[in-house]
Amino acid sequence: MPWIQLILQVDQSSNDKAEQALLDAGALSVTLKDAEDNPVLEPAPGETPLWDKLILTGLFDADINTCELKQNIENQLGNKLPLRIEQLEDKDWVRAWMDNYHPMQFGQKLWVCPRHLPPPDPDAINLMLDPGLAFGTGTHPTTSLCLQWLDQADLKNKTLLDFGCGSGVLAIAALMLGAKHCDATDIDPQALQASEDNARQNSVTEKLNAMPPENIPEQKYDMVLANILAGPLVELAAKLAGYCKPNGDIVLSGILENQAQSIIEAYQPWFNLDAPAVQEEWIRITGKKK
Repeated sequence: MPWIQLILQVDQSSNDKAEQALLDAGALSVTLKDAEDNPVLEPAPGETPLWDKLILTGLFDADINTCELKQNIENQLGNKLPLRIEQLEDKDWVRAWMDNYHPMQFGQKLWVCPRHLPPPDPDAINLMLDPGLAFGTGTHPTTSLCLQWLDQADLKNKTLLDFGCGSGVLAIAALMLGAKHCDATDIDPQALQASEDNARQNSVTEKLNAMPPENIPEQKYDMVLANILAGPLVELAAKLAGYCKPNGDIVLSGILENQAQSIIEAYQPWFNLDAPAVQEEWIRITGKKK
């Protein structure tokens, strides 16, 4: 089905009014992005920060009267706002995505493969996964660094806690590589659902338990994984250390290179830490519980 998109730039103070105007005009969806270069990487708990200047994009059916649409938006928001209407290419977007998502190898044994393609190495550990609403397919360096570590780790009969599980890719990879059980937790219900669905697709449902953080059992694990962000990792250092058995492993990612020292200082009281592993501008920090 062909579409058009109406694109306009607004200040933060005008965002709510502009977003509502697009929806009232019949937008099927409205997306927001930074109009400048001011990334918001680590909002405080409970906050939903916005950029000072935003670009709003409303998606509409192509048969809408574009002249009336433009006039409608200008009447509500003022005709001085930068505004343009574009025709979107009419193509199979699902097929376009499938053509650009390919199997990826992590280490020696592990592959993450889209479900629509046969695994390149049928004898390898092949985790079948498609991108969805939850974060984590292996394409981002933070996930890649963790998958590479899991590939070379001794996971046989180990118990794991995946804190901030997203799609469940790390938990499922660990189970397929020999771990005995994994508790996967996330504050996002969609992530928990995605983890359960992906576990089912990869035949490890009985070994994975997905839950919100408040339901984590009072126990210690052989390994704790946390691929989240540096700020929460620092705040959670004592809690994550408490979940780890003596001589157990900690695997931390979601960290930019310039954030390494804050993570090291937060976790050194409990762990003997390895040198950070680097991929692009991101790092992974691992260690053994003292």
